[in-house]
Amino acid sequence: MAIKMRVLHYTNKAKLKAAAELIKADYELAINAVDTIPPAYSCNNERIVVLVLSVKNDADDTLRRFLIELTKARAQNVAIICDGNEEAVANIKKYLAAGQTNVIDPTLFMKVGLFGGKNLSEEDTAQIRTWMKNVIDSLA
Repeated sequence: MAIKMRVLHYTNKAKLKAAAELIKADYELAINAVDTIPPAYSCNNERIVVLVLSVKNDADDTLRRFLIELTKARAQNVAIICDGNEEAVANIKKYLAAGQTNVIDPTLFMKVGLFGGKNLSEEDTAQIRTWMKNVIDSLA
């Protein structure tokens, strides 16, 4: 299924980056579909942007500015994968609300830990795929 989608990450954790690459592979996205925040190419009329974030409590200035500028013209829908906490995601959603972008719930919380490893477990992979299918189905 072809869908205009980008996966953007704001993390140094290899496991979260692997989650972004898994989504790219599963949905056969373009080469530049996975990028860091801020991305090299700005979002433009994306059907969905998946944000893969490592945030505790509140976003730093770089991430906050990007989220506020992620308007409905750039991304119609946003889905979030986060290794942070509920407070962090509430703040992320508050910044996204400024651009009136639709946030698809639920957020996928991934436990990575301090030494979370680099590879996704079978359980992680299944969880991401199920969550992503539900996100895409909610767009129909």
